[in-house]
Amino acid sequence: MKSDNLIQIKTYNFALRIVKLYRHLVEEKKEFVLSKQVLKSGTSIGANVEEALGGQSRADFTSKLAVAYKEARETNYWIRILRDSEYITAQQAKSILDDIEEILRIIAKIQITTKKNNP
Repeated sequence: MKSDNLIQIKTYNFALRIVKLYRHLVEEKKEFVLSKQVLKSGTSIGANVEEALGGQSRADFTSKLAVAYKEARETNYWIRILRDSEYITAQQAKSILDDIEEILRIIAKIQITTKKNNP
């Protein structure tokens, strides 16, 4: 992926990680419900960032970025459920949750900066 946009790169790489987690959960753990939820929300983060970057207006950009933030929060929830139900280890969960927290911080900063630059 060619880009110098940090959030675009991070959310794309995160989506790939989520796809691999999904495959692991389905193939190795035979878990089909929670895995689908985390796949949907985890890949949706980057998809909404992409839509925001291609937004037709500042309002469109802001709206899509807000959806990406919500999807990251939802993914955080599903990862904690997977950890606490022992489908993934605490170590696996920590690594993924650290990535989600970083993505949330970046999106929040972009939202603050966008609001500040366009009251």
